[in-house]
Amino acid sequence: MPKVETFDKQLVINKATDIFHLKGYNATSMQDLVDATGLNRSSIYNSFESKHNLFLECLSAYQNKYRIKMSDILLKAANPLEAIEYLFNLYFNEATIEKDNRGCFIINCKSEMANKDKAITTFLTKNTNQMISLLEDLVLKGQQQNLVNTNKNYKDYAIYLYAAISGFRSTSIIVSNRVKLQAIIDSTLQTLK
Repeated sequence: MPKVETFDKQLVINKATDIFHLKGYNATSMQDLVDATGLNRSSIYNSFESKHNLFLECLSAYQNKYRIKMSDILLKAANPLEAIEYLFNLYFNEATIEKDNRGCFIINCKSEMANKDKAITTFLTKNTNQMISLLEDLVLKGQQQNLVNTNKNYKDYAIYLYAAISGFRSTSIIVSNRVKLQAIIDSTLQTLK
């Protein structure tokens, strides 16, 4: 008879995400996960099979958290250009409000593990493609509503915005000056107008 989990799996994933986000995948030991989650090693292995699988679940949970935030933003925006601005404001607020800004867990994962692990590369590629697709949709609608210029096609602007968001999130780990960070956003958005 299989063992029944007697713990809150989502709480464990949240705690594991915190330690992976803080230390990265490679620097996080099983003992770190035991200490962070309060589970013993066998419970972690029985529930998640491996550190690697737990890490993938943490990435998925983090991604889902941002999907919810982005859905809320899209619902509040009056138009596609405003939605793009709200996305940047979300990242700006996180960068300037969080006391121990560790950056984006997914961006950090790209720096550490992209192209080193097939399952993680697949996850990161899918995540990237979803974000670019969202940006393509917003830019195309913005162009159709004459809110975004047509100097470039919507696909070119979408990949530019994706790179700008990724760069902003990486830069904001080190640069905490609100004026400088806002200038990055303003320059990026100005390109679309």
